[in-house]
Amino acid sequence: MMTDQGSSLFQITLQHRAASVETLLTDLLSDRPDNGEISRPPRLMAAMRHGVLNGGKRLRPFLVMESAALFGADTLAALRVAAALECIHCYSLIHDDLPAMDNDDMRRGQPTVHRKFDEAAAILAGDSLLTYAFELVAAEETELDAKAKVALVTTLARAAGIGGMTGGQTLDLEAEKVKPDEAGIIRLQAMKTGALIRFACEAGAIIGNASPEDRERLAEYGSAIGLAFQLADDLLDVTADAAEMGKATGKDAAAGKATLVSMHGIDWTKQQLSGLVAEAGDLLAPFGEQASLLKEAARFIAERQS
Repeated sequence: MMTDQGSSLFQITLQHRAASVETLLTDLLSDRPDNGEISRPPRLMAAMRHGVLNGGKRLRPFLVMESAALFGADTLAALRVAAALECIHCYSLIHDDLPAMDNDDMRRGQPTVHRKFDEAAAILAGDSLLTYAFELVAAEETELDAKAKVALVTTLARAAGIGGMTGGQTLDLEAEKVKPDEAGIIRLQAMKTGALIRFACEAGAIIGNASPEDRERLAEYGSAIGLAFQLADDLLDVTADAAEMGKATGKDAAAGKATLVSMHGIDWTKQQLSGLVAEAGDLLAPFGEQASLLKEAARFIAERQS
């Protein structure tokens, strides 16, 4: 078990990483056209900023940067990849909140993008963030060799696309009509939520030019904490209130959606979360104390209250 000192260091580092990525994203999402851009429509940029610069823990960027640090990777390159991943994560939230998807009015305690602006602005803001993410990875300013950039672009596209996040969202919408079995729920969650978290951890190994074995080890760690993240999210949907979460709760039950929590109960879910934290620790054991913050991240994900 981590000490209070270890937990405090994790919180400080999480906040520091979040501040770093927010500073970069604030600059990247300004109204100022970048090289080769004709213009940046102010309303589009405002909608993008509303969907990105609205708080949040920035957990995925933290995982990219901490995983990269295990291998002594270039800090700025890791930060830019982390920002790209956050663009994709935030695009997914903007689109998930739309009336045709989850139909949410609040996100992180603020009006969702389609409520603050309109549906067209939300769709275009999400589209723009998705596209911009790949530009960030491929750009000259991200000082990685071509092989690493190709690996990052390919792996990120797979995590965000058909067999990953968007495929998972499709399965999630279908689950409102036909309840999946336990295997179906696990597959859905591994795609919708877990794929981007797995990428965040694997990306650090790619940036750091790690061995194939270490890259797979980090990816498996990402899979474990990705499942823990979704389990904790489903648990909070049952146990937390909207003020704590900054968004509506109880929606899964209201929609009749099957989750592992509804299938097995709260006590079983807490046991599973403990097991996933232990699994994450075992996967990181070869890295010793260097991985202490990533181990604490697993505990934080499993025990989070919002």
